[in-house]
Order: sequence, then C-alpha cells, then structure tokens
Amino acid sequence: MLKNISPLISPDLLATLARMGHGDEIVLADAHFPGETFNARVLRADGLRIPALLDAILPLFVLDTYVPDPLVMMAAVPGDSLDPAVETACLVPIRKHAPDAPAITRIDRFAFYERTRKAYAVLMTGETAKYGNILLKKGVTPIA
Repeated sequence: MLKNISPLISPDLLATLARMGHGDEIVLADAHFPGETFNARVLRADGLRIPALLDAILPLFVLDTYVPDPLVMMAAVPGDSLDPAVETACLVPIRKHAPDAPAITRIDRFAFYERTRKAYAVLMTGETAKYGNILLKKGVTPIA
C-alpha cells in the first residue's frame, strides 16, 4: 500500500500510467466494451465505475494541454440517445482535478474504436452506463 494513492489504482494500473508518455491515450471502457478486440494491453477494474476511477487517476495524470480534445467519449449511434447524467458524472472528478480541461469531445463509435486500437492501454471497468467510455490523453507532467 502506498500513501496518497487511491486503493482503486491497482499495481498494474499504476505501472501503466507511469509508463505512458505524453500524447499516449488510455481508454476507460465500460463493462460491455470489446476492449480485447481492439487493444492487446488490457487491464481490469471489474466492479469499479468510471467516475470513481477518474477521481483516482486524475490526481496522478496530467491531461494533454497541447491538443483540443484530451477527453473523448463516444457519440450516440444514430437513432440512439445519450443520458446526460453519464457525462455529468464524469465531469465531477474532471472539474475537481483538472478544472481547466476543455469540454469532452464526442466522436462516432467507429472513430472511437480506431482511437482504442492506437491507445496505449484499455482499462476494462464495471461501468454499466450506456456510452460511458472515456479516453484520456496524457500530457507533460510538470516537474514539481
């Protein structure tokens, strides 16, 4: 056990976050997402919801300030609709730990899958909210 690191952060997740470089991306995927189909580096956080994981990850993780979209979620498939409470729940920890972060960008399902293929890692969660997936782009960690 380490001080000041959430118990929601597994050793594998901590190592993955530390190994990521600026510009690398991690997908926090809902429980139904086909993570293993799109990426070879898949971590598990079964039973944990994405907002709680964002609250644990974001104190350790700087979002990329050199791109307009360091936060990306999947847009609804035509004919489907988004539950605004899903994004609102994600914004609580984002605003808490990264208050200057830009708005979440929405991209279509297949573009999100393509970003997942290129992502550094996928974290499979226990999130059951529809369209609950979120991609984070890592920025440059300042020297304290």
